[in-house]
Amino acid sequence: MRTIQYSVQDLKKALISEREDLCKLYQRTFSSRERHLLENFFPPDSPLFKFITIHSSSDWIPSHPEAIQDFEKFYTNPYRSTPTVGKNTIYVQPIGSFGDSAVSTAEYIQWLKEYCEAYYYGLHVKILDPVPVSDTSCTFRVNDHTQNLQIHAGDLLRYLKKKKPRDAFCTVGITLIDLYPQESWNFIFGQASLTEGIGIFSFARYDNDFYSSTYKGRLKKSQKLTQGDYSIFQNHYTPPVTSILLLRSCGTLTHEIGHIFGIQHCQWLQCVMQGSNHLEESDRRPFDLCPICLRKLQCAAGFNLAERYKALLSWIDKSSFSSDLHTVSGAQFHIQRPVEAFMESREWLLKCLQILEG
Repeated sequence: MRTIQYSVQDLKKALISEREDLCKLYQRTFSSRERHLLENFFPPDSPLFKFITIHSSSDWIPSHPEAIQDFEKFYTNPYRSTPTVGKNTIYVQPIGSFGDSAVSTAEYIQWLKEYCEAYYYGLHVKILDPVPVSDTSCTFRVNDHTQNLQIHAGDLLRYLKKKKPRDAFCTVGITLIDLYPQESWNFIFGQASLTEGIGIFSFARYDNDFYSSTYKGRLKKSQKLTQGDYSIFQNHYTPPVTSILLLRSCGTLTHEIGHIFGIQHCQWLQCVMQGSNHLEESDRRPFDLCPICLRKLQCAAGFNLAERYKALLSWIDKSSFSSDLHTVSGAQFHIQRPVEAFMESREWLLKCLQILEG
């Protein structure tokens, strides 16, 4: 295991820039308390922001060499996307079934919607009516290694592009069915197009039992597929919506939408925008942004830091009940939102707010 550690000077340059206009923008945009928070990573023993640790050669950074993006590179990127008055809505398109016997599709999607509204504070988030896989006319296959159904990410992106509303900042598809981009690839967690403002993301592999030999989503080897016959997706196994699956879903959704804003994989500090090659690495990422990526998002969305943190805290603390009633055998009851996995993040938010508000 090794640590990627930058000097205070390098981190300050990445956050603020040496360009006079961007330095002035930094001073105008953020209050003294906000600047104190953003610069809290300078001490090596910061309680809020940590250096990235590489655990193996299979981790993202050693496997995928990329140019590192500081705030100045983000700001000057001619292809980055910024919401406008007429295009400031994030649309979420559920594909296939979600939820299980305890949690309905509507409840799970509502939780994700409210989380996105807090994370991308100030933007509108709307849920499109769920569609079956057959509506997308996508290609599908069975993964040779895991024996589970997979749908073609490129086909889904083309479907989302056709359906993108006029007022959309972006449209993102979400599914609990595994994805693949081309025949030679094993799988992908998601795929997005910055220029088109669309993305598709799967939460299938966030089920703790996915890699188990007893995983209920495995198909029998004798089962044959016929392209165009989508009956195979009827009664397709849907994993239970646990707290850890919800945490992972929220992280992936916000990470991938971040790319549509033009935020590249973070290599500065531990951050939700870090790339990940596998689930264990994905689980090491914090649920929110490092200061450098936070400045990028704030530049695009224009939110107040404290108000955004309060919105995220409120999402966790929202008495953990959904607003929808769940019906079983004619009886109605509230479903508790599973936020146990967010408790460490909750403490982190409180520390941030203490700096911002004293």
